[in-house]
Amino acid sequence: MSKILYSFRAVLSASALAIILSGCGTTQTSTPTISGLSEAVEPSLRQAAREAEASYDYRSAVQHYRALLDRHPDDQRLALSLARNLRFSGASQGAIDLLNSLAGSERSALVLAELGKAYLAADRLGLALRTLQEAQAKAPKNWEIVSAVGVAYDYQEQWDKAQAAYLTALAINPDNPVVLNNLGLSRAQSGDLDGALDALRQANEQPAAKAQVRQNYALLLALKGDVTAAERMARKDLTAEQAKGNGQFYRQLAMGLRGY
Repeated sequence: MSKILYSFRAVLSASALAIILSGCGTTQTSTPTISGLSEAVEPSLRQAAREAEASYDYRSAVQHYRALLDRHPDDQRLALSLARNLRFSGASQGAIDLLNSLAGSERSALVLAELGKAYLAADRLGLALRTLQEAQAKAPKNWEIVSAVGVAYDYQEQWDKAQAAYLTALAINPDNPVVLNNLGLSRAQSGDLDGALDALRQANEQPAAKAQVRQNYALLLALKGDVTAAERMARKDLTAEQAKGNGQFYRQLAMGLRGY
């Protein structure tokens, strides 16, 4: 195994490979009912759930979505949102239990896809791949599901199959930064650093690219030895202190790869 490939996998492992009141009186105000209070608060609760997830506060998002699901137990969208945030917060088994209760009555592509991701987070790799493949069979044109199949192959170190899945997802949704990011990381893990950099460069050029894409691109630039470019990329999303710490790490990484 090359020093670059070994170092990249070590870095991935170290980094955890890895959201008002109602009345009914006419001449005087009546006491609000619990039902009326809940209905008035619900829009704010839904907004709080979305905002918590967007700001990576997954535990708060779980609380909000759980409260909403208690009120609407048959709402599949709420159940999927709760399961997703359970997974993000590290409670993958809770997500699995919830999703299996849904899959027992309706094995839709979206339920199966989220269930497969939860299995993946729980390190149940074979079950994750089979579940995601079942989801893909039901929705072969869903790029997110196809990309998730690629991630499952990556976890099993089946790089060729993973990258084929990502290319299929890109054929469905060209220039998607999430898929390009996944493709780049897969190529890096398989030893193709130049191909990885090309995919991450394309991902970074997309308007919808998020901080994770830029930080992954910075890491690959450092692995390539271009520490200056890596630091410049890292500074786009990090505080000055964080960027300084990353810069030191990038320089140490580059020096190590050169055998210093």
